[in-house]
Amino acid sequence: MISTDDAPAVRASSPQLGQPQPPSRVESRSVGFAPDFVPYEHGLALQAEAAARLEGGSQLGTILLLEHLPVYTAGRRSDPDEYPSDGTPVVPVDRGGRVTWHGPGQLVAYPIVRLRPQVGVVDLVRALEETIIDVMAEFGLSGRRVEGRSGVWADAADGQLAKVAQIGLHAKAGVITHGLAINCSNDPAPFLNFVPCGIRDAGVTTLSEIAGRTITPAQVAEPLQSRLEATLEGVIA
Repeated sequence: MISTDDAPAVRASSPQLGQPQPPSRVESRSVGFAPDFVPYEHGLALQAEAAARLEGGSQLGTILLLEHLPVYTAGRRSDPDEYPSDGTPVVPVDRGGRVTWHGPGQLVAYPIVRLRPQVGVVDLVRALEETIIDVMAEFGLSGRRVEGRSGVWADAADGQLAKVAQIGLHAKAGVITHGLAINCSNDPAPFLNFVPCGIRDAGVTTLSEIAGRTITPAQVAEPLQSRLEATLEGVIA
């Protein structure tokens, strides 16, 4: 689920002595968790603001952590045949990938950063997958990659392979927007109403279903934030 407008920009030269020093680390912000769900349009606005700060040099990058109000979104490769079967509106966005759902019980993280010139978007996707797998391990859960498919996968309660986390990014001049979503305690029912990420031969699961106990986005946010900050330090300009 990747979209790129052009190649990463070359990093600007280091500031001269006496000039203000650039920020030293990515800043994380918890925007809203239950019951303070964040409208999707507000999430888009926050991403745009974070990208502007990044471009202006006032921040090295921002991680936004939140839960959205229920919404279906469609990336650039979406097929209308995959849209919700009941005619529920879908928000078109500029990320890669296809149709997905965000809503209560799902942890969303938007890492707004500039990649180093030698780091590709696919490299970031792989790094984010590994980060999610490591976070799952902190809860005693096993996640893995599936060759040829992005995101993180796990064995659902019925023993079938199912997707537990989605990744959809947009890159322009090396600046990343959009991000990842981890199904924590959300009701999986909305995923039955469309074709998630264009995948017809696998299901969707949640951390809570895998664990047999409730794991909320608020519980996952802190370890995800810590690991994301460390991951991004290794790839950002």
